[in-house]
Amino acid sequence: MLEKAETEKVKEKYLTIPQVKKLLENLGEEQLDQFQRRMLDYASKFSKCEAEAAEKLVEKLVEEFGLEETEAVTMEDVFGRKVIHTELLLGPAKAIRVPFLAAVPNVPYIDKDNCIHFKTDGCQLCVQACTREAINHNMQEEEEEIEVGTIVLATGYDLMNPKSIENYGYGKFDNVITSLEFEHLCHASGPTCGKILKTDGQEPENIAIIHCVGSRDKNYNEYCSKICCMYAMKFSHLVREKTKAHIYEFYIDIRSGGKGYEEFYRRILEEGTTLIRGRVAEISDVALTDSEKNKLIIRCEDTLASVIRRIPVEMVVLCPAIVPKHDAVEVAKIFGIGCGNDKFYREQHPKLGPVSTLTEGIFIAGTCQGPKDIPESIAQGAGAAGAVLSLGETYVIEPIYAVVDENLCSGCKICIATCPYNAITRNEEKKIAEVNMLLCKGCGTCVAACPSGANYQKGFRTQQIEAELEGALA
Repeated sequence: MLEKAETEKVKEKYLTIPQVKKLLENLGEEQLDQFQRRMLDYASKFSKCEAEAAEKLVEKLVEEFGLEETEAVTMEDVFGRKVIHTELLLGPAKAIRVPFLAAVPNVPYIDKDNCIHFKTDGCQLCVQACTREAINHNMQEEEEEIEVGTIVLATGYDLMNPKSIENYGYGKFDNVITSLEFEHLCHASGPTCGKILKTDGQEPENIAIIHCVGSRDKNYNEYCSKICCMYAMKFSHLVREKTKAHIYEFYIDIRSGGKGYEEFYRRILEEGTTLIRGRVAEISDVALTDSEKNKLIIRCEDTLASVIRRIPVEMVVLCPAIVPKHDAVEVAKIFGIGCGNDKFYREQHPKLGPVSTLTEGIFIAGTCQGPKDIPESIAQGAGAAGAVLSLGETYVIEPIYAVVDENLCSGCKICIATCPYNAITRNEEKKIAEVNMLLCKGCGTCVAACPSGANYQKGFRTQQIEAELEGALA
């Protein structure tokens, strides 16, 4: 699918998919092969300006294959739609590209499935263009084991898929998009060069931004995602700069805690954004009046006015919840750390050890611990780095750790299987379990699991506790 780029020098002439299909049906096998080779040759010589490339392609097709110009404004799919957000943002990409905007490190990689070289053993135009000679198609992926003393986990987060909330119509209605897709749409290097457009290529007159999609909701995630309020207000400001559209924001509570955040909230109000307090019940395309035809209808409760409202808009931006990575629990098991009820990684102490975990040498930073914004993530990352550097050559162990009574241990291995920190091993010579006190955190799991009572926590044997009670009651 060819993307539309805004330029005054290039006419907006694109080739529609139905015409391409019609062209290919009329070509013979030899002509089709020639057509494919020339298409690849043309594509390899295009510049970054898609509009200029599109005009060159149209001219070549008209000249060599007798295809008439279409005068269409944009590319169309088989359903006649001119712009499809999901295709523009997540669809076909170049074979060599940066993983995503603002990637760190900002280094391109080669997609073997789409690279012409890996299919035909030819091309290599990227090798010729690279002045640093940094491209090697023969390089193979390899795994390398590195021995380290400490590990910082900063695995990030995922965004909740709004399709699970069927009432909001994501994936059903074309102009219902997520905040991340809207961010791409607003970006200067995005599919529309920063212009905010609907799926028909027109500028929307009304835009709705819905906060807390899947957040602060007992049916999905009970916690607050923390960043939605501020980036939703940022979207309102961007829409105001780029379009003449009226903006509606639907919120539960505005949480603008941070330096300059409250001032920005007041600025949004002064710019004319309409804020409606209340959770959106549903988004539909069922029109009850003429003014609602061909629009998305938002039905919600305005809790400040105590009324049910129906608001017709042309585009809806959903702000989905921040959720843990899909493999967060598996990664936690690998490194021997715990997860909370929400599956975010659990810190050693919320105040005294916010970057440490119960496993020595394992630290956490960023949104893997819980929702937070960029400044807070950077601060926590710096804190984790400082904690690593402060370890030095000394090692502090817990005063309470498990001990195995050799006279009572039967070597059943139950404690080994239950230990969450892998601190217990089996001594094959003595046929008993042994505890590594450097790894043990004194959680008491093995003490409760031991069927013979051989495991106990240092300083907390039954006789010691009874003696303390006798002394206290004497």
